[in-house]
Amino acid sequence: MDNFKGTLHARVHKWMDAIGFRLNTSQTSGKSKITTNHYFFETFNFFEKERDNDHTKTRFLCFDMYGEKINVKTLLDIQTAFFDNISQLK
Repeated sequence: MDNFKGTLHARVHKWMDAIGFRLNTSQTSGKSKITTNHYFFETFNFFEKERDNDHTKTRFLCFDMYGEKINVKTLLDIQTAFFDNISQLK
């Protein structure tokens, strides 16, 4: 697990690269300078928000298999939601 050391942003992006997530859209608000990135893999979607490219304050948001919003605080939060979602595919 040494590959996943670092900030939450770094850990999530290393994991995303290993799984094969794709960037769907990226939008930046001119006024607030908040960038929202939408990533997906199969049926799983999640969002990343950061202000002024400051990775230390990046926030992630995903949804569980029931559509409930999950604020991601650890890599395990997003992995759990992802594998629960993928396990529902037939």
